[in-house]
Amino acid sequence: MAGRMVDSTRISEMNVDMPPAYSSSVEGEMNLAPSTVKSQWEDLNTLDEPIRTTIFRDLKAIAQKFFHVLIPRKSKALLRDWDLWGPLMLTTFIAIMLQGKEVDDKHTTGPEFAQVFLIVTCGAVIVTLNSKLLGGSISFFQSVCILGYCLLPPAMALITCRILAVSLQHHDTVLFLLRIIFTTVGFLWATLASLAFLGDTQLPNRKALAVYPIFLFYLVISWLIVSQTG
Repeated sequence: MAGRMVDSTRISEMNVDMPPAYSSSVEGEMNLAPSTVKSQWEDLNTLDEPIRTTIFRDLKAIAQKFFHVLIPRKSKALLRDWDLWGPLMLTTFIAIMLQGKEVDDKHTTGPEFAQVFLIVTCGAVIVTLNSKLLGGSISFFQSVCILGYCLLPPAMALITCRILAVSLQHHDTVLFLLRIIFTTVGFLWATLASLAFLGDTQLPNRKALAVYPIFLFYLVISWLIVSQTG
């Protein structure tokens, strides 16, 4: 009997010292409150909102990016909230405005829409690939987004040149000089705006190698504007 009492006492002491097999509450649990999960889901879910609200929100975001290009400053807005709607609209607009007119069934007076669109698109892709190969800390689509949005100044110069071409039809020399001036301003504006966003994404010792293709990209587009708006 004494031996049994000693064994039972030892067993009871072991049960007291041993930790429980599981615990109902764990510190640092990752479960969120139902209200928090619901609010986060409602912020991401846009299927139930009106189509007009979605369109206006996207147009507002595009307009804000255009504003950042018009007033270049070192902002992360274009890098953080990138999209390709603005570049697509500007590229399409430039291609439409620069496409040539048909003289007859076999000849045209300028490049076709697809040619201009391909030049602008491939140019942005090549500049972006060059930036990535040089070790730039920016994604592919972020770079294409910035290069595309910075086409806004050349597009504005293109509109101005078209208006001048209609107003000064019989003043070729004056028209040519004005086209050069406005296109140069658009070229410098686009280059400086793109460098304001892309300048800090390159290594200091390779920044010149990344800037030179950007310079050529906007120079080719500006040359197309000058040569096709006469």
